[in-house]
Amino acid sequence: MTSQSQRAVVLVSGGLDSATTLAIARSQGFECYALSVDYGQRHRAELLAAQRVAKSLGAIEHRVIRVDLGGIGGSALTDASIAVPETPQSGIPVTYVPARNTVMLSLALGWAEVLGADCICIGVNAVDYSGYPDCRPEFVAAFERVANLATRSGVEGTATFRVFAPLIDLSKAQIIRRGTELGVDFAQTVSCYQADDAGRACGACDACRLRREGFASASLADPTRYFR
Repeated sequence: MTSQSQRAVVLVSGGLDSATTLAIARSQGFECYALSVDYGQRHRAELLAAQRVAKSLGAIEHRVIRVDLGGIGGSALTDASIAVPETPQSGIPVTYVPARNTVMLSLALGWAEVLGADCICIGVNAVDYSGYPDCRPEFVAAFERVANLATRSGVEGTATFRVFAPLIDLSKAQIIRRGTELGVDFAQTVSCYQADDAGRACGACDACRLRREGFASASLADPTRYFR
């Protein structure tokens, strides 16, 4: 996919995947508008990281939209009464946040339509990931169809929306190598499910495990700060 000064809305969580996605979008000529969602996650460190990432990678604008998915509950990432697991889990883990990517993509779609952008970028991955159903290629393709059915721009034919998921088939090591090639400072990113206020990682949750293994497999130094 290439673009000549086209606009894209890029979902930026503050983690290494979304940072790499933003860097890829910029490298392909997109004017990038970064969108982060304050969905009631248990720590604020990733939103601060998203702000750093958006600035360092040249996003034209960075917005944070508040949606209270904690009001729904059902996830260890929004409900403090549910412990974040520190050993590998079978099936879909309790860190899955119901409808999170659907909600985030919907918000990105709304902003894209207002901006006149026809591309929405998301850093989902279906190789080295936690098994979330909304990180699969089938979901991305289905949402793209929805985007073109449910918008004025799609119905009137003034835009054909694309959901660009450049990491979908990459391993974590490949993502880290690609981000490094594009100048991503991974020390600015936060992936941990239970990072402390300073953005230091626990080193034990699934996100930390995948991140640590990714740097090791890429034969690159892990810049992550751990609190234990």
